[in-house]
Amino acid sequence: MSKRQISVTRTIATTPEKIFELLADPAQHPLIDGSGTVRAARDGGPHRLALGAKFGMDMKMGAPYKIQNTVVEFEENRLIAWRHFNGHRWRWALEPAGEVGTEVTETFDWSTARFPFLIDISFFPKKNKQGIERSLERLDRMFPA
Repeated sequence: MSKRQISVTRTIATTPEKIFELLADPAQHPLIDGSGTVRAARDGGPHRLALGAKFGMDMKMGAPYKIQNTVVEFEENRLIAWRHFNGHRWRWALEPAGEVGTEVTETFDWSTARFPFLIDISFFPKKNKQGIERSLERLDRMFPA
C-alpha cells in the first residue's frame, strides 16, 4: 500500500453482489456515507455506474457544494472506484468471505491526485479514515448477521 492511501477493511454479513448494488447506485451513497458530506446524487446522472460513467453528487462540508466523479475502476461485484476533479480516488474492493459474507475494503487513494502534497499536509487523510470507518459501520448495520 502506498503511503498516500488510507484503507479500512471489515467483514459484512452479506454477499458481494448485494453490497455492489449499493455502491453502483449513486442514489444510495448517502445511506452508507460515514463522513456526513454526501447529500444526494445529482439529477441527470446514471442510475447504475459502469466504467467511465460520470456522476455528480450534492455535498456539504461546512458549505454546500457539488462534485463531479468519474468511475475509473470497475469489476462487477468486486471493485469500483471513482475519482474527483483533483484525481484522488475512492475505491471499494469486495472479496467473498465465508458462506454469506464479504470482506469490504474502502480506500481513499491520493497517490493519483494532481497535487498529492497538498493532501499530504491537510487534515483529509485522518478525517477520511474516520469517515471510512463510519461508512463500514453503517454498511455493517444494513446487513446484520
